[in-house]
Amino acid sequence: MTSLDRRSVLRAAASAAAAGALASGCDPHRGTDTSSSAPRSSAGPGPSGAVRSGSARVPAARPPTRAPGRPVEIENGPRDGRAVALTFHGRGDPKLANALLGEAERAGAKVTVLAVGDWLDEQPAMARRILDGGHELGNHTMHHRAICALPEAAAYAEISQCADRLRKLTGTIGSWFRPSQTQRATQQVIRLARTVGYPHVLSYDLDSLDANDPGAAAVRRTVLDGVRPGSIVSLHLGHAGTVAALPPILDGLRRRGLRAVTTTELVT
Repeated sequence: MTSLDRRSVLRAAASAAAAGALASGCDPHRGTDTSSSAPRSSAGPGPSGAVRSGSARVPAARPPTRAPGRPVEIENGPRDGRAVALTFHGRGDPKLANALLGEAERAGAKVTVLAVGDWLDEQPAMARRILDGGHELGNHTMHHRAICALPEAAAYAEISQCADRLRKLTGTIGSWFRPSQTQRATQQVIRLARTVGYPHVLSYDLDSLDANDPGAAAVRRTVLDGVRPGSIVSLHLGHAGTVAALPPILDGLRRRGLRAVTTTELVT
């Protein structure tokens, strides 16, 4: 990233923060409504192929990934390979999301975005942007509540409502489900995710801690100090420091002979 690019990104971040638009993908203080109303079931992936959204054709997301031999809750891929998965909690300023996806694409990297459903309601074009870049799209609940603490009906609604948004926008319910405000799911959440159509729950083995906005250098150090072959790294859209950290992270991975791939490519 050039110094001009960094200045542009930081200016965008400052403007978004001032407007209250820069939201953490996994802020534990975000909505905690525990409404128990459950929508109709999203029992599985919808039809394959592109779907229409208004007048535009949106490429279909991959259907839920099945990884035979892998646990129901996946936190890393093979340790004897040369790949890692950078996974992003999908929420926040779309300008920063676009900047980050552009950085990944310039480096030839593919990422996995686990989108929050109310973000997709606000920014439906982001679904197409993510898929057009060759990246992977999944479900990170509808409102990003503390899903493991919710009653069964409310937890089901969080999963199924986001799945419905993804299916409407992309033709499938997405490749993965990741629970919100937790690294690991309860058995209830795992069971509900399976009911909706996700064979696996996606966890991670390395938290970048970027949601705390420690600065680009700290995010880079945390990732490169902790990454191993097969790592699934938790990161966030909507943070200027993460955008600035991504090029040196990708460069550091390349120097170690590691590639950033989609989670599906990592584990299958």
